[in-house]
Amino acid sequence: MGDTNTNAVENAAKKSGSWFKGLKAEYKKIIWPNRDEVTKQTIAVVLVSFVVGVIIALLDMGLQYGIDFIINL
Repeated sequence: MGDTNTNAVENAAKKSGSWFKGLKAEYKKIIWPNRDEVTKQTIAVVLVSFVVGVIIALLDMGLQYGIDFIINL
């Protein structure tokens, strides 16, 4: 009975070791962007976020004005 538990522990250790080896192999495949690419992408994200925020604010104000106009009729 104790022998079965030992085999289960050994199998789990082998599987986790295999998993970590696979993880390490996949980690080596990652191509990290250089500083210029990160800077460009960061600027793009900030600008797009700002533009989307302005669009949402304009839509909100327009809808608020329209609803207030309809209510005050």
